[in-house]
Amino acid sequence: MIYYVEDDRSIRELVVYTLQNTGFEALGFENGEKFFNALQNTKPNLILLDIMLPGEDGMKIMKRLRSDISTRKIPIIMVTAKGSEYDKVIGLDSGADDYISKPFGMMELVSRIKAVLRRTENIEDSEECIYNSIVLNTSKHSVLVNGAPVDLTYKEFELLKLLMKNAGIVLTRDVLLEKIWGYDFDSETRTVDVHIRTLRQKLGEAGDFIETIRGVGYRIGGV
Repeated sequence: MIYYVEDDRSIRELVVYTLQNTGFEALGFENGEKFFNALQNTKPNLILLDIMLPGEDGMKIMKRLRSDISTRKIPIIMVTAKGSEYDKVIGLDSGADDYISKPFGMMELVSRIKAVLRRTENIEDSEECIYNSIVLNTSKHSVLVNGAPVDLTYKEFELLKLLMKNAGIVLTRDVLLEKIWGYDFDSETRTVDVHIRTLRQKLGEAGDFIETIRGVGYRIGGV
């Protein structure tokens, strides 16, 4: 089941119709209130979310979804007329799994949905990852360094989790972009570098565990 929150009726109906005719179950909602009412009964496999909505906007809706343990892991694709790199970074950093700008082709949207579902369905999370003084808990969405909590953004958390789950393995910037920001996120790799820098700062001395492999990428834990 796919839920689509979009206040433009013509776009909403076209997307729902397309999804239903390409093998998906789909329902559309014109605002956040109706969407959350439906969410109480059925949790979808993926959510398409417009940013500019009447009442509660898409960013606030996504924040609510990511802060609720029952909806935290549902994949979200932002579908919006805001298409600048800044808007993409904000949306993805706030918890979106992908970002598609209007106008878009229906088959492109279907392809992006399938890609996100493949990517998220293959992720197996253990409750806790530990490396030296860093303890990351996926169910609590928490990070401790020497027992003290560290406040990370959604993308910083996912980045640290990926590095810890692949301890000792060098992950290239392209791999990190694909796994954390989505395969089609066309920003330059400086996005990864900026997030690594802020992650290191927040981890304090434990940030030194994240190594830069010049010209390649990053890893946590040398070999």
